[in-house]
Amino acid sequence: MGFKVKENDSEPEAENSVPDAENGDAAGSIVPESDPLVQIQADLKAARAEVSEWQDRFLRKAADLENYRKRAEKEKTDSIALAKTSVLIEFLPLVDSCERALKSLGEAPEESANLSQYHDGVKLLYKQLMDILSRMGVVPLETEGKQFDPHLHDALSREETGDFEDNTIVKELRRGYLFKDRLLRPAQVVVAVKSQRKNKES
Repeated sequence: MGFKVKENDSEPEAENSVPDAENGDAAGSIVPESDPLVQIQADLKAARAEVSEWQDRFLRKAADLENYRKRAEKEKTDSIALAKTSVLIEFLPLVDSCERALKSLGEAPEESANLSQYHDGVKLLYKQLMDILSRMGVVPLETEGKQFDPHLHDALSREETGDFEDNTIVKELRRGYLFKDRLLRPAQVVVAVKSQRKNKES
């Protein structure tokens, strides 16, 4: 009695030997999704960096604007001061004329009533001019007895004397003025020099 052998019994089924590509392989073949917290932290870090960059740009622009404002304000102030200076300088010869007139007339002329009235008129005019200059910020320089300063004084001559130290101003020939701590006009002065005779004796 014979047996009939099935031809497919010895071959493994193809369906069982090939893994399902869609479902993935066995353990370890499925890629896990990224952690949402990690992504949020990365985004937050990037946002902070961007904010810091924009803040730095803003601060630089604000500093540039402030520097421009200060520079423009200084230029405006300087231009106004320059305009005032040019006008004030034109008044100084008139002040010089009043001072010379008062010196020539003396403190209290008594020769005639007309001369006395002239003296009083010049004195009043001089006072009004000095009041105007003072209100505008003009201050006369103090010179006699002070040390000579080439930034403030013009030395027109030197005088040998034993009464003053070297470079001491002994006489003022023309008054100098400051305008708001700036030199408006230098003073013309005579500067002391130690007497050569005294040096030889010593």
